[in-house]
Amino acid sequence: MHIGLIGLGKMGFNMRERLRRGGVEVTGYDRNPDVTDVASVDDLLTKVPAPRIIWVMVPAGDITGATISELAEKLDRGDMVIDGGNSRFTEDQKHAELLTAKGIHFVDCGVSGGVWGLQNGYGLMAGGTAADIERALPIIDALRPEGERADSFVHVGGVGAGHYAKMVHNGIEYGLMQAYAEGYQLLASKDIITDLPGTFAAWQKGTVVRSWLLDLLVKALDEDPGLEKLGDYVEDSGEGRWTVEEAIANAVPAPVITAALFARFASREDSSPAMKMVSALRHQFGGHATQSAK
Repeated sequence: MHIGLIGLGKMGFNMRERLRRGGVEVTGYDRNPDVTDVASVDDLLTKVPAPRIIWVMVPAGDITGATISELAEKLDRGDMVIDGGNSRFTEDQKHAELLTAKGIHFVDCGVSGGVWGLQNGYGLMAGGTAADIERALPIIDALRPEGERADSFVHVGGVGAGHYAKMVHNGIEYGLMQAYAEGYQLLASKDIITDLPGTFAAWQKGTVVRSWLLDLLVKALDEDPGLEKLGDYVEDSGEGRWTVEEAIANAVPAPVITAALFARFASREDSSPAMKMVSALRHQFGGHATQSAK
C-alpha cells in the first residue's frame, strides 16, 4: 500500500515513520521544507497511485477545512480522504458531504498516543462505511500496537463517530489528569510526606490507580522533582469543551470532566501546584507546549 500523508507535525511525523516500518509506503507533505517529501499537494498527488488514500493530519478547524476543500477539487472519483486530526464530529458531516458529491470517500479517525505513538503504537477510533474502513485496515494495522486489533482499534459507527469517540476519550483524559494532579498537590502540602516522587512510583504496580498517565507523572517528577521549571497555566485544545457541550446537549451529568475543564480556566489566574502537574502530564504524553515558571 502507498498513501499520502498531509501534515508532518508532532503526530504526523512519527506516524509516517511507524507506517513505513509497518510496510506502508508513505509520501508526506508539510509546509516545513525540513520534513516534507514533496514540494506541494499537487506533487504529492502525482506520487500516490490511484485510487489514492490521503491521510490528513493537520490542526483541527480552519486548516483541516481548507485542506479537505483543496483535496475535493484535486482528487478523483474513488479516492479516499482520512481525517486523523482532532476535528469536531459535526465538521465530519460537512466534509463527507463535500467529498461524497464528487465520488470521493471519507473516513474520520480519532488517534491517541501522542508523541509516544511511534514507539508504542496508536489507539484508533474510526467512523465511516464498513467498506471504507476495510480498505483502510492495512494503515490502521501498521499504526496500532501489536496484538488483538480490538484492543486498540474500533470501527465506532458512521461518519463522525470516530471523532465523537475521540472527543469523549479526551474528556475522560481531562478528568484523569486532574485527579492525579489534585492528589499530587495534597501530598505536596503535607509535611509528613518526605518522599513524594517515591509515593507515586510505588503506585505503578499492583494498585488500582496504576496507568500510563501515572507512569508519565513519575517521569515528570523524575525530570523536575518540584516542577520548578513549569508555570501553572494549562491550555485546553477544544475536546474538553466539546465534551462538556455534548453533556449539556444530551442532559448527561459530567461533573468530573466539567470541573477539570474549569480548573484549566482557573489555572490562568492563580498559582497552583496541581495545575503545574496537569501541564507536566500534557507535555509528557503529547509534547504540548508549556509555560515556564515566572
